[in-house]
Amino acid sequence: MLMNLSHKKVLITGGSAGIGKALIHELILQGVKEFAVVGRRQDKLEKLKVDFPQAEFILIAADVSQLEDVERIIKTVSTRWDHIDLLINNAGVISTGSLQTISDADIINQININLTGLILLTKKALPLLLKSEEAGLMNISSGLGYIAKPFYSVYAATKAGVKHFSEAMRRELIFENIHVMTVYPTATDTDMMITSKIENMDSAELVAKKSIEGLLSKNIDVILGGEQRLKDIDTNINRPLEMDEIAKERYESYRDKTEFHRAM
Repeated sequence: MLMNLSHKKVLITGGSAGIGKALIHELILQGVKEFAVVGRRQDKLEKLKVDFPQAEFILIAADVSQLEDVERIIKTVSTRWDHIDLLINNAGVISTGSLQTISDADIINQININLTGLILLTKKALPLLLKSEEAGLMNISSGLGYIAKPFYSVYAATKAGVKHFSEAMRRELIFENIHVMTVYPTATDTDMMITSKIENMDSAELVAKKSIEGLLSKNIDVILGGEQRLKDIDTNINRPLEMDEIAKERYESYRDKTEFHRAM
């Protein structure tokens, strides 16, 4: 049975731009009218009211890496809503390069925003999700959460953590009315990728469309990248040394594309 998204109450992080903003657009097309949106910049959050006048917004300027902000997010939402129907953990940052060159601060912040904050917000939101008649938990991971590449060590570790956290929560909530799913985008044309040298990226709109299609069908995974990505995942799991050889062949290209890639 398809999930009915009409009139759902949605809490989304990183919702003021990129994939998050595209997800809001797709959800509006499915009949969602009420959003609580978390972002770090108030001006970008306020623009959502202009871009989507048909929706009602609770706008929360917050940093999910900070426990007090996570608690404030839930407190703000709970004063307006008695439940949450869909939590989308989309906020993320990236800092690439060899492990020796990534700053200690960037290592800590990637872990805190991409993984720790995601876990804490999910924990704090669960009481409200459990009050929904039909709830969803969507976690945005990355293709690098399946296949780690050189110079993405910390980012890949956080996104693999998201993968396994989702899997564990799906099984932990197996008797509850919460559908847990994970999205694995490939490189996506968003502000987060401005400093990268990657070409032929997916659009945020494509990622959002595929994600919502997957949610409607209650898929547990939405993997972008087509058949080749699925083949690469199989190779990485069953014949990892083959992927090592590919990394060796493409090593200089990986290093060049990640030299200045930072969106924190």
